[in-house]
Amino acid sequence: MTSITRRHATAAGIALALTMSAGAVSAQTKWDMPTPYPDGNFHTKNIIQFAADVDKATNGQLKIVPQTAGSLIKHPEIKKSVRQGVAPIGEVLISLHANESPIYGLDSVPFLATGYGQARKLYAAQKPFLEKKLGEEGLVLLYSVAWPPQGIFAKKEIKSIEDLNGLKFRTYNTATGRIAALAKAVPTQVEAPDLPTAFATGRVEATITSASTAVDSKFWDFVTHYIDTQAWLPRNVVFVNKASFDALTADQKKAVMEAAKAAEDRGWAASEAEAAARNQTLRDNKIAILPPSDTLKTGFQAIGKQIADEWVTAAGADGKAILEAYAK
Repeated sequence: MTSITRRHATAAGIALALTMSAGAVSAQTKWDMPTPYPDGNFHTKNIIQFAADVDKATNGQLKIVPQTAGSLIKHPEIKKSVRQGVAPIGEVLISLHANESPIYGLDSVPFLATGYGQARKLYAAQKPFLEKKLGEEGLVLLYSVAWPPQGIFAKKEIKSIEDLNGLKFRTYNTATGRIAALAKAVPTQVEAPDLPTAFATGRVEATITSASTAVDSKFWDFVTHYIDTQAWLPRNVVFVNKASFDALTADQKKAVMEAAKAAEDRGWAASEAEAAARNQTLRDNKIAILPPSDTLKTGFQAIGKQIADEWVTAAGADGKAILEAYAK
């Protein structure tokens, strides 16, 4: 081979390498992922691990970048943004969208599923219908994880439903709004990051939420009592835009779904650990944790039955099928 031929061969080799390198770079896909909660929240930690698992399984060809605490898109707009393809993937509290379909609000029907075992069973019964409904909107369900059980936080002990009458009650979805209405409280829509200001300014006087949100927002700065009603376990859902998912290779799709399965199992276990740890943090910060009185239980059960009956009527045949599967 002459020196000129060698130079040509070397140049061709370099050009080929550059072309291959450019192709590898162009093949990389980046998904910004809006999420509602801060980095320290267990849901967010789970998402960060999910993204790392996908990155590893795809050899860096699919990078999911969590944009946490509503920094990219505010919580109420995340689902719409993913549906429209503005963001390829996202996380929401699914009951936030119960006004769009009763299927989205099932997990927040009070006293229907009051422990982790019941909540997981309810999710299993609901999942095919949830996948179907999301699919109709061009979304693919990846996984769902429960929050710790919901209880009442207030500036005083709540001994009965009547104690909620007239209180400014923070709501965050259809179910909590309905509870406020039936308890004759004053419903006030407030997102989790805004709770400290809402309590400090008197805009909110009580809320029903998880110990996780309470610790994230340092509730001990503005409330004194936590009534551990364990009314329900609301769930977050992670989904992806179907067109974005369909654009992946078969191996990448497999990697995403396997990472999602691992995230779901890990998330439920983390939620249980979270519940115990966060309750202890509340105790350490002098919030009184009390079981609900019999009077309060009776009042909530009556509210729960009315909301459950309303839900079944609204959900129709699908709702009936879900509850029949749950009852088995």
